[in-house]
Amino acid sequence: MSHPIIDDLNWRHTAKQYDPSRKVSEQDLDILFEAMRLSASSINSQPWKFIVIESDTARQRMHNTFANTHQYNQKHVFDSSQIILFAHNPHYTRDDYAKVVDKGIADGRTKAEDRGSAFNAYRFAELNTDDAGNNACWTKAQTYLALGNTLHTLARLKIDSTPLEGIDTELVNKEFAIELGGYRCEVALAIGYHHPEADFNATLPKSRLRLEDVLNRI
Repeated sequence: MSHPIIDDLNWRHTAKQYDPSRKVSEQDLDILFEAMRLSASSINSQPWKFIVIESDTARQRMHNTFANTHQYNQKHVFDSSQIILFAHNPHYTRDDYAKVVDKGIADGRTKAEDRGSAFNAYRFAELNTDDAGNNACWTKAQTYLALGNTLHTLARLKIDSTPLEGIDTELVNKEFAIELGGYRCEVALAIGYHHPEADFNATLPKSRLRLEDVLNRI
């Protein structure tokens, strides 16, 4: 199949080694960040924060979180252009959703007189909240929607990426507690440009299960 979207997704691979001399342009970062902001989420909850690590100081802090485990990903901290922490709100409340509703009114999506009924959607969040007010399983899932959208956008921009579940989540959340502000990070993303010689994954053929093995039209 030949189509620009398919071509971009076939081009994409998980980079195993980055070229530290190449950085993503501010113009492309602007596009990427706006695409992240526009990501889909259940009831438009947007229960996320994106922490972009790019200064030498922040990189060193991230580098330090690999002290105990997942050292194979540590090289990406200084070699990639940016590391993005994808964080979710583990205690998403009605007050959090009120910000979404009020922004919808300001944007003209919701009529001011319909503000009360707009909270009917919050019932879905309540169904995913335990007695202690924890709904992390639900909000984390929304964060992965944003991650998927980000990966696709990067492919369209011809920017390499490496999803990083291989991080020490406890150390990351402790080190960046101030920036996270109560949100929790369990996945990060390295972005940049792969090293033309050292990235072995760049030259391997694309491999996925056959469409008929994963798709059933009924």
